[in-house]
Amino acid sequence: MAAAATDQTVLAYLGRALSLELSAVQMYSTQARLVATWGLDAAARRLRDEAHEEMQHVERIIGRMLALGAAPNASLLRPVRLGSDLLSLLQVGFAFEKEVVRLYRGAVEHGARTGSHDDRVFFQTLLEEEEAHASELVQWMRQVDKDAGQMRQRGCG
Repeated sequence: MAAAATDQTVLAYLGRALSLELSAVQMYSTQARLVATWGLDAAARRLRDEAHEEMQHVERIIGRMLALGAAPNASLLRPVRLGSDLLSLLQVGFAFEKEVVRLYRGAVEHGARTGSHDDRVFFQTLLEEEEAHASELVQWMRQVDKDAGQMRQRGCG
């Protein structure tokens, strides 16, 4: 289905990205459900929003693959890793986001090396969004850690 002129490395990046983004949807949806059972409704809403944002990435990647004449195919979804508290869940999410960022950096570099402006711009946009997301997770982890520290100081936990 892919046109002969389509860069196979770009298709490989897109396939890997699709697998990781679908894994992220699964991870954040599962985490949202778990923290909801813990009574952390605000965190559950935020994690559901994260899953929705990742699903938007999935849709864009599928659109790009179709535009390049390739049939979307996520080859492998990651098993969901959980944690015993919100901070550990966020740490899992952050580690996952770092992997996605590395993938998109490589894809951007490939687009720059090959002179493919469209591919470079496509992956650069995703890279910037994932870097912003990783930064937001760091801020959230710091806040959760700070709140937990304050609870410990008060003898509440």
